[in-house]
Amino acid sequence: MSEIEQIFGRNAQLIVLEYLIRNRGTTTYLSGIAEETGLSHSSVARVIEPLLEMNIVKEGKMGKQIRTFTLDEDNEVTKLLIRFHDELNKILEKKVSKEHETKAKG
Repeated sequence: MSEIEQIFGRNAQLIVLEYLIRNRGTTTYLSGIAEETGLSHSSVARVIEPLLEMNIVKEGKMGKQIRTFTLDEDNEVTKLLIRFHDELNKILEKKVSKEHETKAKG
């Protein structure tokens, strides 16, 4: 379970969002997201829509039928989510590191 899931719970939209944040700068597609996250194709298709509506994710086309997706890193909300994700990871890494140091001394 990821750090964000520990705080907010596990749900498909959060899983997709975190996947896109961790893989920012890359373009992917529904099947790729589904495969990497373990979610069904239909779940990914359902939860990506609100992210598109909020302009957190940008949609493109590959050929005539394949929809592609990338995180919209120019969007202010997306920037905030990325900062939150990165800062949370830093804080939790420090916490885990301190716990390991404590156990090693004890």
